[in-house]
Amino acid sequence: MDYIVARELNYLYIYLDIVFLVILGYFLIRKNRLLAFWFGVAGALIYFVVDYGGFYLLLGTRNVDGAHTMWFLLWLSTSYGFTNFVWIWLFLDRDKSIRQWSLLIVGGWLLVAFVSQSLGQSFGVINISRMTGSYHWFMLLILVIGYGFYIYQNWGDNNLLKQILYLLFIGIVVQFSWEAVLLVSGIRPLGMNPIVFNSLLETNLGIPYLYFIHRYLVTKRELVPA
Repeated sequence: MDYIVARELNYLYIYLDIVFLVILGYFLIRKNRLLAFWFGVAGALIYFVVDYGGFYLLLGTRNVDGAHTMWFLLWLSTSYGFTNFVWIWLFLDRDKSIRQWSLLIVGGWLLVAFVSQSLGQSFGVINISRMTGSYHWFMLLILVIGYGFYIYQNWGDNNLLKQILYLLFIGIVVQFSWEAVLLVSGIRPLGMNPIVFNSLLETNLGIPYLYFIHRYLVTKRELVPA
């Protein structure tokens, strides 16, 4: 089933979001969450390769109207790539301040969305869209392989089900949160397909792979002499 995921936002949203990203980055460095910070930077680059290189150049499913496509997608990828990967890292790290970090991230998304919608009428408007259904089968395949490998690696662990549910929780709650913000603020048109399918697939498909990367990096960190 193919459908269009769309957004209508203004340039004030971009300006406010950049301020929010700087603030989030500052807090991560100030609170010594350096691995989370660099994980977020890597996430921004990955999102840009996927969105601009994959969806726009390769598949031709991404459309941007009202802004330069490459620069806009660079910002968009940095915005959600950075915040999503930071949040995922903190969840995987079982950070003792995960509630505060979650409040900061979701609160920042809400503030940027609603302020820009309320005060941004004099700013230029950007419309973006993406056809999604045609490659959901591929996303599902990546998800099944990732979770299948995770199950294989942890077979016999008495906490396997609990661990899988935690990974699913991370993948779903991160994507659902910003999908919900876009929907309630009016940036995303009304419709249940994006919030349901995207929450189940788009971020969730990468969680098992990010788990193994996180475990490897944490192990390397612990082996470094103090």
